[in-house]
Amino acid sequence: MQEQVTLDRRLKRVVDFIPAGSILADIGSDHAYVPCYLVQQGIIDRAIAGEVNQGPMEAAKAQVELIGASDKIDVRLGDGLAVLNEDEATCISICGMGGSLIRSILENGRDKLGAVERLVLQPNVDGQQVREWLLVSGFTLVTETIVEENDKIYEILVGERGTETRYSADEAERTWQLMFGPELLETRPEPFKLKWGREADKLDYVLGQMAAGAQTEALVRKQEEFKTLRDKMREVSQ
Repeated sequence: MQEQVTLDRRLKRVVDFIPAGSILADIGSDHAYVPCYLVQQGIIDRAIAGEVNQGPMEAAKAQVELIGASDKIDVRLGDGLAVLNEDEATCISICGMGGSLIRSILENGRDKLGAVERLVLQPNVDGQQVREWLLVSGFTLVTETIVEENDKIYEILVGERGTETRYSADEAERTWQLMFGPELLETRPEPFKLKWGREADKLDYVLGQMAAGAQTEALVRKQEEFKTLRDKMREVSQ
C-alpha cells in the first residue's frame, strides 16, 4: 500500500489523459492507484473504483482508506460497468486487460455511457478490438500512444464522443490502421517498432513450425496469410 501514491510509467501516461474535474470510473482498479493518485494531486474530486472480485475490491478499499479519501473515492464490487449508475461517470478508464475483454465490458455496459465524455483504455493485447469498438460505437479515437516498461509494451487509446474518423476510406488500408493504430502508424515511435518487430519474429517461428507439417491446401493458405501479415509487421517496424 502507498500513503503517497506513485505510479509506474504505464499508469502515469494513463492519468495524463484523464481530464481535470472528471467523475472517473476506473474499472479493474488494481488497488485504486489511478483514482487515488488523481485525488491526491487535486486533478479530480470524485471517483468510482470497480472490481469484479472480493479480494481486489478489499485491497482497493484499504488503499483508499489509507490515503483518507473514502469520502471522494467509492470502491464497488461488480462486473464491469455494472458498478455504475446511469449518467454517473464522465470519464472511464480500463487498464491492464486484453482488448477483447475491454470491448466486452464497454459493449455490455452501453447503458452506463450516457454521460461519458472520454474513454481512456489500455489493452495489454488486441488493441485492434478496442479500436473497432470505438469506431462502430459513436466514439472517435482522438489520440493514442505506446509505452515500454520493464520490457513490456502497452498501447493507450483515448476515445471521445464523435463521428469523425482518422481511418482511410480504403478498406485494405483501414484494416491495417485498426491493427497498428492510425496515429501510431504515422509516427512510429520506438516502442511501436519494437512491438511489431517482436510480433513478426513470433510469426516467423509459427511459419517455421507450419512448414514442417503436412502441406494441405488449407495450411498453405494460412501460411500465405501469415506471411503477408509478417511482412507488414516487418515493414512498419523499420
